[in-house]
Amino acid sequence: MRSQSAALPVKKDSDAISLIKRNAVPILFAVLCGLGILVADIDPLFLINEIITRLARNSFLVLALLIPVSAGLGLNFAIVIGAMAGQAAIIFVTHLKIKGLWGFTLAMLSSVPLAALMGYLAGLVMNRAKGREMITSMILGFFANGIYQLVFLFLVGTVIPMKNRAMMLPGGVGLRNTVDLYPMAKALDKLWRPDILGVRIPMGTLLLVAILCVGLHFLMRTRLGQQMRAVGQDLNIASVAGIDVDKTRIIAMIISTVLAAWGQLIFLQNISTLNTYNSHEQVGTFAIAALLVGGATARRASIWQALVGLLLFHTLFVVSPLAGQAIVGIPQIGEYFRVFVAYGVIGVALALHAWQGRA
Repeated sequence: MRSQSAALPVKKDSDAISLIKRNAVPILFAVLCGLGILVADIDPLFLINEIITRLARNSFLVLALLIPVSAGLGLNFAIVIGAMAGQAAIIFVTHLKIKGLWGFTLAMLSSVPLAALMGYLAGLVMNRAKGREMITSMILGFFANGIYQLVFLFLVGTVIPMKNRAMMLPGGVGLRNTVDLYPMAKALDKLWRPDILGVRIPMGTLLLVAILCVGLHFLMRTRLGQQMRAVGQDLNIASVAGIDVDKTRIIAMIISTVLAAWGQLIFLQNISTLNTYNSHEQVGTFAIAALLVGGATARRASIWQALVGLLLFHTLFVVSPLAGQAIVGIPQIGEYFRVFVAYGVIGVALALHAWQGRA
């Protein structure tokens, strides 16, 4: 009896160590965030407002990554394609001068066909690059960006008619570098935005995020969701079990691309300005970095990991420039640090993914 009771604390210690190892990345970032807040001496009200705003406008983009991870497609850098589809839709609606929530809703609806088509084509490419999905999705993003630049810089005003001269470059060909989205500025955020003790909470946006979380939870419990999990675990076993592997992966890409388009629209209505040729470029990088900070991997990701990663990553984004200013008097140091963090966690995750694939 004594030997059994003596063994119990050892088991508890090993469980605690195992828990820390599994959550090493979020724990590290929580410590960094805490130290940064102490060093920078930030006003709590300012910090809370910034974090809530960033959570609301970035959640959709990060959650759009969960379905491809479950289906074995890894970290989907191709969500940038969905972001471009969302931007094309909001350009179309801004050109028509449709304002407010109606304009935002129309942009969401009109982005679906283009995003679904792009997701379908991306899925076809992914099925020809099994085992190399992440690098393939990254190259797809670069390729799609080239087409996007061609369309909006050279074809708009020549092949594609554009009558809204306020959006065009002075020569009449190509869109301006910056498009003012004032007709739809904060259309979703202002729908319901209570002020609680000085904290302005965009409840309309957060409610939409909550609906997406519930929808993803129930999707993974459906037959399609179980098929995605099976495909993500082992392609060969899933195929033997009678699952159409290629079709399931294409559906996962379509869902992810459409969600990314909506996520970019939510982001843009909050920012209220479209940087025509650059707004989409870092979408995949920062969304994937936030997901990895929450403890996700290229093979496993959950809703809670996405939300925790968002909280920690964007807290660090707010804190690091102010901490750099407080420590060395140069806020740019904090900027360099958070860019290093964004690319660093992705690099480590990809290295671990390659190592696990060989194991």
